[in-house]
Amino acid sequence: MKPQRKIIHIDMDAFYASVEQLDNPDLRGKAIAVGGGSKRGVVSAASYEARKFGVRSAMSGSIAKKLCPHLIFVKSNFDRYRELSQRIRRIFFEYTDLVEPLSLDEAYLDVTENKKGNPSATLIAKEIRAKIKEKTGLNASAGISINKFVAKIASDYNKPNGQKTVMPDEVEEFLENLEIRKFHGVGKVTAEKMYQLGIFTGKDLKAKSEEFLAEKFGKSGPYYYNVVRGIHLSEVKPNRIRKSLGAERTFSENITSEIFMLERLEHITEEIERRLAKSKVAGKTVTLKIKYSDFTLQTRSKTISYYISTKELILEVAKELLYQERMKDSVRLLGISLSNLNTDKKEKPDEDEKEVYVQLKFEF
Repeated sequence: MKPQRKIIHIDMDAFYASVEQLDNPDLRGKAIAVGGGSKRGVVSAASYEARKFGVRSAMSGSIAKKLCPHLIFVKSNFDRYRELSQRIRRIFFEYTDLVEPLSLDEAYLDVTENKKGNPSATLIAKEIRAKIKEKTGLNASAGISINKFVAKIASDYNKPNGQKTVMPDEVEEFLENLEIRKFHGVGKVTAEKMYQLGIFTGKDLKAKSEEFLAEKFGKSGPYYYNVVRGIHLSEVKPNRIRKSLGAERTFSENITSEIFMLERLEHITEEIERRLAKSKVAGKTVTLKIKYSDFTLQTRSKTISYYISTKELILEVAKELLYQERMKDSVRLLGISLSNLNTDKKEKPDEDEKEVYVQLKFEF
């Protein structure tokens, strides 16, 4: 048996929107959305004042405006978000070196053995949140438990600006009473399938055998069987290996000409080249992503025998993929990603480790 761990999941509250409100006092207390202001824009983040009206990230700006007519759209400032994210991470490292960032605004910390010698993960989380507030002026929420799965769910419980601890002897009861859609890893489609099978809560899920879940959900079946019992052995990985790097653009008007598409792909490959150089990586597999005007999505990939990192070589493969077959409709979005990177490890990854896709979004 492995020793029981003390895991904290820190999640910044409405991070992008909160940063904008921090930097611009006139926006405080108002319903704002970061991004989404253009004709075809998509909301990157919404303040809690906007969320009360149903505005959410990944929602089109037009729908967000209908839900909240007084919504204020703000342009994103990722340099500022990264600056504050790095400041927050420096606070994490004051407590432990076992920090696994998931994005700019959230991370796992393993404080089983920590630099402060504090045996209470609950008190450490409270101290970290107070220090983040002091150093940045931003609020953070936290979940504390025996593994990453439960800690992540718990961090949503008392948002904003709160925390929840699920003690070892409370884990199974906590999961049994949880609505199935709140389980991390259960998306909308899976939740609907579970509803059809009579699974609405963790208790319903726990009642199903591993064989039943494997039959209905394939490889995910054993995962669901274990996590509802509080079994999740994934460790906090401080050196998370990037699996792919990509960029995409949504157009203000649909594109029908492949010549115009090539022009857009050139801009995308320039950005990818810059990111690759900054990360000092290269890859062998190029994937072209195409979203048509009817919102159907298509991807085309090609793997070559050598690593590439320049815009010319990436664009050459992207062109080949573009002309692979005729477009079935006008196009609203194009994206390129480079995977099979030279950072990939040869050893077998953990079963629960999923590909990390670093995606950049541009609005025209």
